[in-house]
Amino acid sequence: MRFEQTQLDNGLSIIAEVNPAAASMAAGFFVRTGSRDEAPQISGVSHFLEHVVFKGTARRSAIEVNREFDEIGAINNAFTSEENTVYYGAVLPEHQTRLLDLLGDILRPALRQEDFDVEKEVILEEIARCQDDPGYRLFEKLMAEYFRGHPLGQEVLGTAQSVAALRREDMQAYFERRYSPGNVLLVGVGKLDFAALADKAHEMCSRWPRHEVSREIRPAPGRTGQHVVADARLAREHVGLMSPAPSAQDADRYAAQLLATVVGDATGSRLFYALVHPAIADEAGMSYDAMDHAGAFVTSLCASPDRAAEALRITRDELWRFQDAGPTEAELQAAKNKIASGATRTGEVPMGRLSAVGFDWVYRGQYVPLPEQIEALFAVGPEDVLSVARTCDLTATVTLALGPLERL
Repeated sequence: MRFEQTQLDNGLSIIAEVNPAAASMAAGFFVRTGSRDEAPQISGVSHFLEHVVFKGTARRSAIEVNREFDEIGAINNAFTSEENTVYYGAVLPEHQTRLLDLLGDILRPALRQEDFDVEKEVILEEIARCQDDPGYRLFEKLMAEYFRGHPLGQEVLGTAQSVAALRREDMQAYFERRYSPGNVLLVGVGKLDFAALADKAHEMCSRWPRHEVSREIRPAPGRTGQHVVADARLAREHVGLMSPAPSAQDADRYAAQLLATVVGDATGSRLFYALVHPAIADEAGMSYDAMDHAGAFVTSLCASPDRAAEALRITRDELWRFQDAGPTEAELQAAKNKIASGATRTGEVPMGRLSAVGFDWVYRGQYVPLPEQIEALFAVGPEDVLSVARTCDLTATVTLALGPLERL
């Protein structure tokens, strides 16, 4: 296993974790742009653009793009978040050059008006479908309230109104501004030829024009309060709590990850035994969302309307208890084993390591081999986790309920 890196003259960075023992390779372009980088009037453009990128280039039609990915047996896709848009694929090593040719080509999309118009209808349908998903609605409303007044509070999909009003010219201007090579990272993982990867990147990407790109970085407001959104169409009450957490750049991120696992892992956590095991709630859990100079602990539960208030009370009690005394040694050891086991299993294939390698560089400009990450995780003590709970204050939450209840 070895790490390689280089940079094109226009600023595009290229990194790779080369593993000669792997049976496949994966590559992806990580673009440091998402909903937090959008002006309110073009809300949703990052995700919309992600779709249009696959609609064809000057060299390939949309059908040709899809057919060529299929011809090389690629597993390929893309995703957009509040902060990043990532285009990726995994293939057998002999198809490395064709994969890079495809990925590099689609990153310069044609952005034809007819493709824009067709895909706009697809996005509007996706927004409508997501409004039927209470879990999605809860998270978006929770983010909007917790980060109210901050760019992180903007919806990834945008709204039906903002997407409907979006023009192709708006997308073109956003693309030219945000997809500058200095704001893009090419990552390779697995059994790959790094020299050939760098050469292909130079062939495909060296002529991309460079523009200055920035991101607004300011402290998140970390609001508190309780809100209820009544929807008589829903049979269950969905409740979310959001509180401060370490950022993606914070050294306490390992302790934060362990905290969320002890408190709210899907099985064997405090919330599982307090709520799911005794059938007070259908679901209950906590996740840690590390972002660019921001972070949040997200606690969620789903229960019948007649037990929702009880479930919320128990959840708050568990947060208070944890903030008072922290984890036991046994809880912490189990959490370490869960996280290390999951990371190791995922990292056994290049596609599983791609995001970890990429985001380590995107957020911290560093490469950390998996064994070193696990070593850092196991070095965290109970006092470190307790310190995060108290410093961040798990009880300083925005609480939002979505369901049939008028009050909670």
